[in-house]
Amino acid sequence: MLIGSKKLQVVYYLAPNWFGFYEAVLAYLNRALGIETQLHSCECDSLEDPLLLQDKLDLAFLCGLPLIRYCQVVPNQLQTLVAPVMVSPRYQNRPIYFSDVIVNAASDLKVFADLKGKTFCYNDLGSNSGYNLLRDRLLQYEHPQNFFSKAIQSGAHQHSIDWVMDGLADCAAIDSVVLEQELRDFPELAQHLRVVEVLGPSPMPPMVAAQHLGTSLIHQLQLALLQPDAELKAAMTQVGVQRFAAVELEEYKPLLEMYVR
Repeated sequence: MLIGSKKLQVVYYLAPNWFGFYEAVLAYLNRALGIETQLHSCECDSLEDPLLLQDKLDLAFLCGLPLIRYCQVVPNQLQTLVAPVMVSPRYQNRPIYFSDVIVNAASDLKVFADLKGKTFCYNDLGSNSGYNLLRDRLLQYEHPQNFFSKAIQSGAHQHSIDWVMDGLADCAAIDSVVLEQELRDFPELAQHLRVVEVLGPSPMPPMVAAQHLGTSLIHQLQLALLQPDAELKAAMTQVGVQRFAAVELEEYKPLLEMYVR
């Protein structure tokens, strides 16, 4: 495919509070490479998206766990490009993130053990940060299967945050980057939430390209993202991104091993 021959189809599978940032990323690719894109936000499970299954998407922003699960079934379709590296020292200048287990700050829940018998809410069963990491935490410490009295699906990290604040659930596991952005957007949340456990780290959700774009264009995309211009750097600063780092699919395999375990 030649650059500029048609609009590249891009699908966004991540939390909505970063959608604007990735719009800025695509605008930069247009400035840097002359690439036009059409961005879709998909609320369905990425593993069930016809655009992905039929190899009709060109670029995607998605979580590492569904990516590596999909690539085990459909190899050689997608290639990882880059992932963000966050500014905060907790991220160790690496493309990683954590899962922050939150409770209502007004509750008497102080540590993870206090969550026994409580109601846990999660965004979806395929989420690494919202479900997979916490499930692995229970297995590692040999907690009983009925550790929580109830587990309910909220459908989104933002819903889980609201449910914990409103008392509909006692706890939730939230992608640390999503949580930090929510706190930037709504600083008043900080007084209502408390983190009782930090899970991870895990490799950061990457930007991926379809192999049908060809080696040359994929290389150009990756190189451009590793050298952002001033306008993209300003957008990165707004969401706490220090830089982009090149990532390999192999880095996401531990997520699959954890999921299978």
